[in-house]
Amino acid sequence: MELLLYVALFSPLVGSLFASLFGASKKNIIAGIVPSLLLFTSLVASSILLAFVLSTGQHVKVEMMTWMATGDLYIPFGFLVDQVSVTMMMVVTIVSTIVHVYSIGYMDHDKSFNRFFAWLSAFVFSMMVLVMSDNFAGLFIGWEGVGLCSWALIGFWYHKESATWAANEAFIMNRIADLGMLIGIFLVYWNTGALQYAEAFAAMPGLEHATLVWMGIFLFIGAMGKSAQFPLHTWLADAMEGPTPVSALIHAATMVTAGVYLVVRANPLYDLIPSVGIFIASLGAFVALFAASMALVNRDMKRIIAYSTLSQLGYMFVAAGLGAYWVALFHLMAHAFFKALLFLGAGNVMHAMHDELDPFKMGGLKKVMKGTFIMMTLASVALAGIFPFAGFFSKDLILEVGFVEHHYIIYSVLLFTAGLTAFYSFRLVALIFHGEERYKIFGVHPHEAYKFMLIAMSPLLLLAVTAGALKMTYFEMVTAVLPATEYHVHSAATYWIMTIGTQLFVIAAIAFAYKKYANSSVKVPDGTSAIENRLCYKVLWNQYYIPYFYEEYFVKPYRELSSVFWRYVDMKVVDATVDGIANILYTTGEKTRVMQNGNLSTMLRWMVVGLVVLLSLAVVFGLAVRHSDEISLFLSGLGVK
Repeated sequence: MELLLYVALFSPLVGSLFASLFGASKKNIIAGIVPSLLLFTSLVASSILLAFVLSTGQHVKVEMMTWMATGDLYIPFGFLVDQVSVTMMMVVTIVSTIVHVYSIGYMDHDKSFNRFFAWLSAFVFSMMVLVMSDNFAGLFIGWEGVGLCSWALIGFWYHKESATWAANEAFIMNRIADLGMLIGIFLVYWNTGALQYAEAFAAMPGLEHATLVWMGIFLFIGAMGKSAQFPLHTWLADAMEGPTPVSALIHAATMVTAGVYLVVRANPLYDLIPSVGIFIASLGAFVALFAASMALVNRDMKRIIAYSTLSQLGYMFVAAGLGAYWVALFHLMAHAFFKALLFLGAGNVMHAMHDELDPFKMGGLKKVMKGTFIMMTLASVALAGIFPFAGFFSKDLILEVGFVEHHYIIYSVLLFTAGLTAFYSFRLVALIFHGEERYKIFGVHPHEAYKFMLIAMSPLLLLAVTAGALKMTYFEMVTAVLPATEYHVHSAATYWIMTIGTQLFVIAAIAFAYKKYANSSVKVPDGTSAIENRLCYKVLWNQYYIPYFYEEYFVKPYRELSSVFWRYVDMKVVDATVDGIANILYTTGEKTRVMQNGNLSTMLRWMVVGLVVLLSLAVVFGLAVRHSDEISLFLSGLGVK
């Protein structure tokens, strides 16, 4: 099993190194095929490890080598495959393999084809390090690795200013959050004397409550950045500047779910500080509604799906904050499948529409894109939580957790958000695939994606439909590590009323979306309609003016302050000091270089000067020695010791 662990972990790294061999040279299809095959190898190895963990209930733990050992500090390159990490390994490798195969077609005409696969596989390797490490230090290495790779992938088309800006925004905002995470990791080591999960968590019950609270808060700050929770959320939607397969990978199964994984993995800590858990759940409920509301009016296809991701992350944090860690992980898994399917379907639509993102400029595409239409529709059904799709089992379970734990405000917010989710999801489907063929106005001739791309997407469709059926098997496996609390509404009548009521509410929202947007009366908005000029519409359209607030009150003042420091400190103090020293040395050299001009007369004169100086020093020194007592007495009289 140890060998399989290394195969699962390092296959993506080998694929990345292989693709990087081709560098910026002309596109070579092998640079895409080999990393994809290696990702599939990692998937197979992960599947065998899953079967082993399921059948035996045992863990696979290896210590590859010592990383740091000084004094009491000992950090190994250690890796752990248990019920939690193997779940994440399966999610990451399944989605990553499909995205790699899909990308061979999607990036077919891109001149940086080889570079794309090098970064994409490196990203997967970093995520595998993150989820497989058995200590906080290893987790942080993977954490920073996905941050670096996401910067390169979001800004992949670096010739676009918007792409480089989005990449820098994501990188900087995550660095702010990662400072908090580093403080949290430091607090863990300082107070427990260990960074390995088992040792650190075992020592936590004996610590003061206030110390544990600060640990939990600072670790969660890191999770807030990586999972784009308010107020560190703005980078996620802007990150849509990257290629669509990047969006499918980063925003469905890997980077943005790392924060949820951190909270789930650190469940022994958060169990000891329920007050922090309530804060996490409350923030998650707020973000779920907050993000869903912005998706209602957005006119960028990828951004709508990104806001959906942000909203569903809120659901996951609600479950984790309320102590239902296995429920949070279950929704993470189910969400990864249908959200990746939605992003890849959006990629097909973008290619068909020559990179157009406004769904109002589409319409009627189901006639020419039947495969993509079916897949995106079913993925939206799963996202809306319609029975018997995967989203029903995982999202409904989170609603049950809120109700059973008597957090009725959180429950109500999530229920209302479920209706909004259904509405904006099918608003998108209706605008893209139904109604009048508005794209003809713009002279576009859409076409379906390559067949192999649709075939690559089909496993995601299957999992989006059937993953919910794995609920009990998953529960029995993962609760060997996580708290095995089951959440059931005590009254059967209440349960059925809640479930049927939720389903009817969601179906009504879907019907309303279709009635409003799936007809020939839909026109391309031009900013003059009554609804576009309403205050609430403008607030949602401008993302509650939060990006404007950040720009005006953080970015601009920081830029101005930096400019002042550059002009008056850097230029007039630092640079002036360095340049002054350099000028003194240069001038001294210019003045004294005549001593070495090679002229015999000049050299003899300097020899005489040197001799006079030496003789003068000798005389002074001799007199000082002879009259040392008088000199000492004179200095004493002056009060000099």
